[in-house]
Amino acid sequence: EEELRHELANPTDKRVYAIAQALHDKSMHVDEIHEITKIDHWFLRRLENIVKTWDKMEQFSLDDMSEDLMIEAKKNGYSDIQISQCLKGDIDEDAVRAKRKNLGIKPWTKQIDTLAAEYPAETNYLYMTYHGSEDDVQGADGGVIVLGSGAYRIGSSIEFDWCGVSCIRALRNLGYKSTMINYNPETVSTDYDECDLLYFEELSRERVLDIYERDNSDGVIVSVGGQIPNGLAIPLDKAGAHIMGTSAKMIDNAEDRNKFSDMIDEIGVQQPRWMELTTAESAYEFARDVGYPVLVRPSYVLSGAAMNVAHTDEQLRACLEEAAEVSADYPVVISDYIEGAVEIEFDGVGKDGEIIAAAIHEHIENAGVHSGDATLVLPPQDLTAYQKQRVRDAAKKIVKRLNITGPTNIQFVAKGTDVMCIECNVRASRSFPFVSKTMGVDFIEAATRAIVGADTSDMDLPTLETRGRPSNYVGVKCPMFSFTRLRGSDPVLGVEMASTGEVACFGKDREEAFLKALLSTGFQMPKKNILISVQESLSDEITHSAYQLHELGYNLYGTKATSDMLNKNGVPCTPVAYPSEKAEGSDELNVVDMLRANDIGLCINVPTYESKRLEDNFLMRRTAVDHAVPLLTNLQLVKVFANAVHKLKKGEMLDLDAKTLFEHYKDESDDDAWTSPSEFH
Repeated sequence: EEELRHELANPTDKRVYAIAQALHDKSMHVDEIHEITKIDHWFLRRLENIVKTWDKMEQFSLDDMSEDLMIEAKKNGYSDIQISQCLKGDIDEDAVRAKRKNLGIKPWTKQIDTLAAEYPAETNYLYMTYHGSEDDVQGADGGVIVLGSGAYRIGSSIEFDWCGVSCIRALRNLGYKSTMINYNPETVSTDYDECDLLYFEELSRERVLDIYERDNSDGVIVSVGGQIPNGLAIPLDKAGAHIMGTSAKMIDNAEDRNKFSDMIDEIGVQQPRWMELTTAESAYEFARDVGYPVLVRPSYVLSGAAMNVAHTDEQLRACLEEAAEVSADYPVVISDYIEGAVEIEFDGVGKDGEIIAAAIHEHIENAGVHSGDATLVLPPQDLTAYQKQRVRDAAKKIVKRLNITGPTNIQFVAKGTDVMCIECNVRASRSFPFVSKTMGVDFIEAATRAIVGADTSDMDLPTLETRGRPSNYVGVKCPMFSFTRLRGSDPVLGVEMASTGEVACFGKDREEAFLKALLSTGFQMPKKNILISVQESLSDEITHSAYQLHELGYNLYGTKATSDMLNKNGVPCTPVAYPSEKAEGSDELNVVDMLRANDIGLCINVPTYESKRLEDNFLMRRTAVDHAVPLLTNLQLVKVFANAVHKLKKGEMLDLDAKTLFEHYKDESDDDAWTSPSEFH
C-alpha cells in the first residue's frame, strides 16, 4: 500500500493505473484518493464508474450478460477482449463481438465539429462512439482502408506517416476511394483533405473491423504504417478482412523469427547460426558452441524492443528474461552475433513475388547499431560489387518465397565473403522516404500501384539491373536524438532504437553529405579542443583519426590510458583525469569539469563490452549531452567525421550551406525534376 500511495502522490504518466488499482482492489475510496492526488471528485467518480461496471460483469457469463450491461460496458470504454477477460468462463473476443452484434449494439459514426458549433460542419473527419443513437454520415460502400502509424514515439515517427500519405494520394490518383484510420493529430495523414474518409480512431482489431464492416470496404493496406498495422495483419485476416498486398500468412512467416529462419535455410540464403529458444540451458549451450557474443531476438516487436547482445552467461540470462516478457506469445530466437560486420539494407517493392523496384544502401556504423539509429549512405560507397550482387540474389529469393506484393525491407550483415540475411520486414521501413527522394522516384506510390494491380511501367523505377543511380550526388541520412530530454539516459547506441528523428542531405560525395546532415541535426563543429576516450582494444583504429584531427590543428585531450597510447603512437595528447580520479582540492584537469566549462568542442567516447570504467564513461557521455557538447560514440562515425573535416579544411567541399528540399526543387531544372511543380514529396 505504501508503494501505491507513492504512485498516487507523484504525478507520472502511470498514475491513472495506480488510481485504477486502488479502486479495483477497494483499498481506497474516492475521498482518500482525492486527498492524495488532488484530482477533482468529478473525474474520480467517472473512473469509479468504470470499475463498478467491471465488478458487475464479473458476476455473469456471456450467456447471462444483459443488453443493458453490454451497452454500459461499451459506453464505459471496455473493448470486446477486455469484456471476454472479465466474464465468467473461457471465452474470446469473437464470442463477445458476435453477441454484441446479435444484440444490435454497434458504435455510431459521428463527424468531428471543425467549426466550433457556429455553423453546420460537413466534413469527412469522423470518429465512432457508443454514446449516440444515429450515424452522422452514410457508410462509404467500398474503398480501400489504409492504416496509419499511430502515436509518434521512438521507432514510429513521421517517416511512416509520409508512407501513409503517399499511399492515400496514390490511391486517389488511381481513382480509388481511400479511408485513413489513425489517431495522431500531429500527422499529415489526419488532415481530412488528404483522403475521402478519415476515422480518428484507435488502431485495434475491433475498431478496424467495425469500420471495415460498416463501410463494406474492399480491403485493408497494413504495410505502410509501421509495426502497429503490420501486427494487425493476422488478427484481421482471421476475422475475414481482405488484407491487400502480401498475404497475412507471409507477413507472419517474416515476423515470426523461427519461421523466417527456417525459410531462409530452406531457400539457400546465408544467415548467422541460430536456434529457437526453448530453455535457458539450451541457450547457454548454443552460446558456448558458437562462442559469445550472441544476439537475442524476439518476434513481432517494434524498434528492436528487448533485442540484446550478450557477452557472458550472466548477460544472456538477463536478456532471455526480458525477451520472454516482451514476446510472450511468439518465438524468441538466439543467433551468432557477427562482430565487425558491415550492415546493408535492401529497400524494394515486389509484385507477385517479383522485384519491380530496388535500392541498396549501407550503414556507416558496423552491425550492432539499430537501423533506425544508423547513418545511411545511398548509393553505397564501400560495398564491393560482389557484396551487392549477393544482396540482390538473396533479395530475389526472399521476395519470391514470401510472394511479396508491396513494400519490403531486408537487412544483411557482411564480413569477408559472407553476406548474411538477418531480418525481413514485409512493410515499408523508416528509410523509404530517404530512398525515394535520393533515387528520384516514390517507392510507396510504386508499392500502392502494385497492391491494387495498377501499371508501374511509366515510373522509371530502379530495378535489380539498375547501376549508378544516383550518379552525380550521394545521400546521407543522420539520426537525431532527444537524450537531453531523457534525464539520466545513457547516450550510447545499440541494437535497440533510441533516435527520435532524422535529417537527410545530398552532397557531391559521402563526406560532404555526411557533414551537411550532421550539422543539420544541431551538431556544432569543434573549434579547438577535442576530448578522446576509447577502450584499449580500439587503440590502433583511433590513432589514424586522432592524427588526422591533430594535423588539422585541433588540441587533443584524452583520459590517461588513451592519452598514453596516443602519445606513444606519436599523436600529441594532453592527459585529463576521469571523474572518479580527481582528488579533492586538486588542480588536475578533469574530464567533467572541462565539459561543464565548455572547454571541449567535441567529446569522442567509444565504449565496448570490455570497458571497465562504466560509471566514469557514462558520466562523461551524460555530461557532454547535458552541456550541449557534440558527442560521437561510434568508431566508424569518428573515421568518416575526421575524413570529412579534413576535406572541409583543405577546401575540397563545394558548399556546406544545406538547402531545404523546396530550395532544391526551385533550383532544379525541368529535365532533372521527378515531380510536378505543385507536388512536394
